[in-house]
Amino acid sequence: MSLTWSKTKLEYLREKFSGSNSGDIHDEHFKEIANHISGKGGYRTAPYAGISTFLNAPVIAPSEDSFTELQVAISGMPMDMGVTNRSGARFGPRALRTIEVVGPYNDGLRVAPVQEMRVADVGDVPFSSRYDLHQSHAEIETFIGNIVKNGTLPLSVGGDHSISHPILKAVGRERPVGMLHLDAHCDTGGPIGGERFHHGGPFRNAVLDGVLDPERTIQIGIRGSTEYIWEFSKASGMTVVYAHEFQQRPITSIIQQAKDVLQDGPVYISFDVDSLDPAFAPGTGTPETAGLTPREVQTLLRGLKGLNVVGGDVTEVSPNYDPTSNTAQNGAQALFEILSLMYFSPSLK
Repeated sequence: MSLTWSKTKLEYLREKFSGSNSGDIHDEHFKEIANHISGKGGYRTAPYAGISTFLNAPVIAPSEDSFTELQVAISGMPMDMGVTNRSGARFGPRALRTIEVVGPYNDGLRVAPVQEMRVADVGDVPFSSRYDLHQSHAEIETFIGNIVKNGTLPLSVGGDHSISHPILKAVGRERPVGMLHLDAHCDTGGPIGGERFHHGGPFRNAVLDGVLDPERTIQIGIRGSTEYIWEFSKASGMTVVYAHEFQQRPITSIIQQAKDVLQDGPVYISFDVDSLDPAFAPGTGTPETAGLTPREVQTLLRGLKGLNVVGGDVTEVSPNYDPTSNTAQNGAQALFEILSLMYFSPSLK
């Protein structure tokens, strides 16, 4: 109904949106979303009430039966024994769970992922030791393996970025997967101080283990002074997009490049919060200036709707370096965007 502003239009709006009709939603899509979120009574639980969970998802105990019923299982990995600089990412899962308002509706992808999929927070990986990095990685692989063998998509919150290697060993066990990797660093370095499995080398290890396809891997947001230790990325066939390219190229061309690299095969998404500029995410172990903005990350992820996502993670949130909680907020938003993409994944059961 098209009307110029007039008393007639005012009466029309009063009749449709006030009085006994004031709570009605008329758009059919929005009405469906509201029913998912609020239920029959029309009331939503306050985001600051109850048990804190990732994205306010329901919480369930991890078990073979629960994984069978779920489409997406979100888990925490409070482990940072693989850091090379500042520790503190062990507190990342707890910080992201306390973020109260992310979603529930994704206005770009037009989906309320927690309400429109069978999603649950299945708790943290039950690490046996606070001191044994290799044992912790083995426990991550086992935990994620129990999720994926039931056809459920794993979405993980670290913890340092070394968690991605054992996750990929579980996700890519049957066939190597491609990867969309947002980070300041390529994380394809070799041993440091005699240790191979630190947070600066998970993707070299994953390629050498045969679980990550480097020719279907694109690393975005790369910058900093340690490029000399990442020669494995280009030598193996990975595509590297530097952060400064976002000022030189339209973001649509970067999205298209990602689509061309990732194609239609299974893809893992790994988001390191230090891909963002420290102005937006100071709470991380290895901050690098001149990074991406939250808007650029959001636009990029939403532009990849339809990607065959088989898993994802958010890592390196160290909340003790950020009293504003902005880092955790941006990490939770990235988690929400990855979960939203999973709704459109051909691999969603």
